Amino acid sequence: VQLQASGGGLVQAGGSLRLSCAASGRMFRAYDMGWFRQTPGKAREFVSAISWSGGTTYYADSVKGRFIISRDNAKNTVYLQMNSLKPEDTAVYYCAAEASGSGKYSTDDEYDYWGQGTLVTVSS
Repeated sequence: VQLQASGGGLVQAGGSLRLSCAASGRMFRAYDMGWFRQTPGKAREFVSAISWSGGTTYYADSVKGRFIISRDNAKNTVYLQMNSLKPEDTAVYYCAAEASGSGKYSTDDEYDYWGQGTLVTVSS
């Protein structure tokens, strides 16, 4: 499966952005999906994940209450609504697909497919 992330940009602190991740292939609905982010010199960090059905969602403590993950299996797309953005949210955001259903949603090694990343910059 190929993943294409979009929606990044420059926003002021307190603002909002919505990231999208469009997937190719009919197997999208079988994958758990995740969002990770990375800043230069740091390891990739888990942000959020959603089960294949959309029925279960997971969030890092740092974004809980501010970000919302969702998916539309009919459109082969997963979204990350980011509200109340902070300068520390600045990063390249990556979407990823996990096929095995391991439940280790916060571990990047578990993911099988990755998008190219989209840059989010939050100014203070």
